[in-house]
Amino acid sequence: MNEHEMLFSHIRRFTTLSADKEELLSTRLKYKKIGRKDYLLQEFQICNAYYFVLSGCLRYYRNTNNGFEQILQFGIQGWWLSDFHSFENQKPSEYNIQAVHDTEILILYRSDYEELFDSVPELNSYFRLMMQRAYSASLKKIELLLCESAEERYLRFTRSFPEFVQTVPQYMLASFLGFTPQFLSMLRGKKDIIHTNNIK
Repeated sequence: MNEHEMLFSHIRRFTTLSADKEELLSTRLKYKKIGRKDYLLQEFQICNAYYFVLSGCLRYYRNTNNGFEQILQFGIQGWWLSDFHSFENQKPSEYNIQAVHDTEILILYRSDYEELFDSVPELNSYFRLMMQRAYSASLKKIELLLCESAEERYLRFTRSFPEFVQTVPQYMLASFLGFTPQFLSMLRGKKDIIHTNNIK
């Protein structure tokens, strides 16, 4: 599979592009490999791109007033990530986008964005659906934070994304789920004890 085919396969789940339009899109996308801890966006910069993750993982986070990092979102394979507010309004971002692991991405720069959307109107529908999915995921996270205990959030997340939980640093997972690394260690220990008792 070439570097564009994963994105085209993803787009085909929501809309249909002609071969000519796929070719036009491919000319506007930039492929890039970034190393672990490399930044795509840092606080106070203006976000000028959308990023589609081919492999690896990105994190979208902000630095809080008390000196901690609060992760709002991860970008995993097949997911778009950007600071959409900064991108659309061309205002400095309050957030950072950083690679968790070595990561491969496709980049759609803002300089190509409007021209491409005029030439390929199907992309308007596709990206609207992507925004709706991102919005729904954000609402679901808020619901979990407000309505479920920390332990319930952890168990739900580990059941939904077992492979991801094994690969992301635990302090990042704790930040994303809204508790401290120490509390996460306690939950993991409790889960291991329950699992050990169940297989005796």
